[in-house]
Amino acid sequence: MARSVAAHRQAVQELLSGLADTKGTEELPLMGALGRVLAADVLAPLSLPPFANSQMDGFAVRSADLAPHAGSDAGAELTVVDPVPAGAAPVRLIPGTAAPIMTGAMMPEGADAVVPIEQALPDVFPVPGVPATVRLPTTEPGTFVRDAGSDITAGTVALRAGTALGPGQLGLLAALGMTAVEVRTPVRVLLVTTGDEVVEPGTSLPAGKIYDSNGTLLEAAMLQSGLHVTRTGISGDDPAELLALLRGRSGTVDLIVSTGGVSKGAYEVVRQAMMGHAVEFVSVAMQPGGPQGIGMFDGVPFLGFPGNPVSCLVSFEMFLRPALAAVVGIPALRPSLQARLTESLTSPAGKHQVRRGTLLPGGTVRLEGGAGSHLIHALANSNALVQVPAAVTELDAGAEVEVWML
Repeated sequence: MARSVAAHRQAVQELLSGLADTKGTEELPLMGALGRVLAADVLAPLSLPPFANSQMDGFAVRSADLAPHAGSDAGAELTVVDPVPAGAAPVRLIPGTAAPIMTGAMMPEGADAVVPIEQALPDVFPVPGVPATVRLPTTEPGTFVRDAGSDITAGTVALRAGTALGPGQLGLLAALGMTAVEVRTPVRVLLVTTGDEVVEPGTSLPAGKIYDSNGTLLEAAMLQSGLHVTRTGISGDDPAELLALLRGRSGTVDLIVSTGGVSKGAYEVVRQAMMGHAVEFVSVAMQPGGPQGIGMFDGVPFLGFPGNPVSCLVSFEMFLRPALAAVVGIPALRPSLQARLTESLTSPAGKHQVRRGTLLPGGTVRLEGGAGSHLIHALANSNALVQVPAAVTELDAGAEVEVWML
């Protein structure tokens, strides 16, 4: 009986569960850490903002100077003092004065509010050094002031261990004055393409042969996901050749992934090579990507993906990506949302179908190509994977489906 998608995903996660305990750490400059996983909690060495600053271009004031008095209009006319540009250390603001201040500039001692320039009379900054007054309306303490530590206070956790480092996280670390960060060493993957019919791109293409797209497809997906990938080149249909290749590299990697040779045909080299090893070959109730290999080879976790290009990428997205996300924190799961089909579809009974699609404006999704696992052109023109559950055999145009954004 075929294994469900959920059951196989759980099996892959259990296979990889030990990776979290085996990974070391390294310190990298911030840009070198893009896409990597934080190894330890980072405590903020300073507060952000480090000082109270203005949220607007306007006048820094003592709000008490603008408080309404009996028999007077709201607001007051104040003497303009020296301006406070961003980056300057201002002097104390004395009562009865207002300091022109720029966005992000440090609040003068004694000032507790900012009145935007648009609310001033006149509504332009006076020429520096020329005596001037300005009329400003009543304002409350704290108006348009960013308090010191309002984003984060010194000594608190800025980022937790296990956080994937993207632009936002690296920007925070830079704002805290950091130039390097400790990250987990990446998962090292040995990637093997198999098959006598496959040749390297850039060589001549004899009759009956095809160019290898799986290696490039999977290596790109893995590199984009923060993994360290070693390619072996193409292994033919000789089991002894494949075993020699794997044994020569298995001691230097955390995971072996092969493509091709996992079905039930006469020349399934991965199946043949894995005889006597703790690797099983199962049928997953999924289209494409049903045949899967999973187990251990010489103490290294092993995954055998099917040989068709769409099948191998779907296998990565459905099984390896979520397992690694759960175990080591990267790659992130694909964003998932609901969309409406622009056309009807059919799906084989009892199989979870994954179709290629393009998410369109307005929340609709157009299918790209058919269900075939060889349709790499359709994959290249897609931006989403359309998920059709195993219990569904037909969907009409307009039906809602789950899509994973690529």
